[in-house]
Amino acid sequence: MVSIEKPIKTMKAKIIIAIAGIALLAACKANTDRRFDSSEADTVSATQNALSVNDPNTKEKLVKTADMNFKVHDVQKTGDSIASLTAKLGGLVMHHQMQSEKENGRDIRISADSVRQISVYNKTADMTVRIPSEKLEDFMNQVSRMSILTVTRKMDIEDKSLDYISARMKAQNRKEWVEGQDKLKATANNYDATLAVKDNIVNEKVNNLKTDANVKYSVVVLSFFQNKTITKEIVTNDDPSAYRPPFFNRLLMSLSNGLDMFSEFLLVIANLWVLVLVGIAGWIGFKAYRKKYAVLKV
Repeated sequence: MVSIEKPIKTMKAKIIIAIAGIALLAACKANTDRRFDSSEADTVSATQNALSVNDPNTKEKLVKTADMNFKVHDVQKTGDSIASLTAKLGGLVMHHQMQSEKENGRDIRISADSVRQISVYNKTADMTVRIPSEKLEDFMNQVSRMSILTVTRKMDIEDKSLDYISARMKAQNRKEWVEGQDKLKATANNYDATLAVKDNIVNEKVNNLKTDANVKYSVVVLSFFQNKTITKEIVTNDDPSAYRPPFFNRLLMSLSNGLDMFSEFLLVIANLWVLVLVGIAGWIGFKAYRKKYAVLKV
């Protein structure tokens, strides 16, 4: 009996040790899972805090942009109306440019010193306005009613929420790093690094401020045009050759100029009287020689 009881006791001891080991492993695993769950819960909690809807800085950051291209009756009047509407809705005109491009033209002479100019112009305008985002659709609807033909109308919405939160969290991390560096002894290396991080913090904050401004106000780009305009006006003739006296005045002037030229010719002959006398004498001598030669020949 004694020899049988000893192996049984030994077996019981091994079983107890094995059970104790299994229990210890289970306890370690449970502890590890609890630590992992706790860490994950902390991460989720931090993210939820960052995305808290109670924080006005972390609400949806929706950036709206729009553009329109349309035809109107009068470009100048439409531009003035859009500027008034923008101010009425609490917006701001950021850019306004109107231009008239001459496409064709012709000058018709109606008198010696006057010309009728006929020109064909293409008049267009470009505007960029900032409108409170909640009034964007109302603004676009009212502008559409000013047009006689809408060529294009487009609106885009871009969600910047995650970019905004990412920038905030990065800035917070950099801020904590800088605070930790400020407690350490300053050196040239960590001073430059700290300064660079501070600059990055400023950049992130400025970018978020820009995002806030873009969320609050929407940018609208407007392009509009009208039918081609034909203008007629009488202007002074700028061609000097066109200014000539009447016909009879020019005829009298021509006769007078001819008389002057004849007088000048006589004066030239008078100045050459010696040559005239020599010529006359030569001619008389030639005639006498021919007459004498003819008599001798006979």
